[in-house]
Amino acid sequence: MRTLCASTLIGEFFVIGFAGLVAMKDDTLATSTVWTVCGVGMLLSVLLCGMITRPGGVQLGWALQIGLIASGFVIPVMFFLGAVFAVLWWASVHYGRRVDQVKADWAAAQGSGQSTPGPDAA
Repeated sequence: MRTLCASTLIGEFFVIGFAGLVAMKDDTLATSTVWTVCGVGMLLSVLLCGMITRPGGVQLGWALQIGLIASGFVIPVMFFLGAVFAVLWWASVHYGRRVDQVKADWAAAQGSGQSTPGPDAA
């Protein structure tokens, strides 16, 4: 799960940075505000890569997804991109847990001496 979720979060890091560049074109937004908000989002996405397997890591990831979607009120295309990344986040968590379970089952079978196909067979 960690690899899939971290890949999604790194993708979000870049999207948040590019969204900051787009938001700077809006004359009603202060540059310091744009980069403070974007900087916090970018920092959170990188920090979450390291804490995704810790308690609350997945929930913080969902909070980031909600924030990404909510940024659509400032940059309308972010409604779409936020929804895409929310689906990617769900898939990363869902399928990442399935892969972790298959690997754990395979390791347990190897420890008990059963002959089973490798974890890549699932």
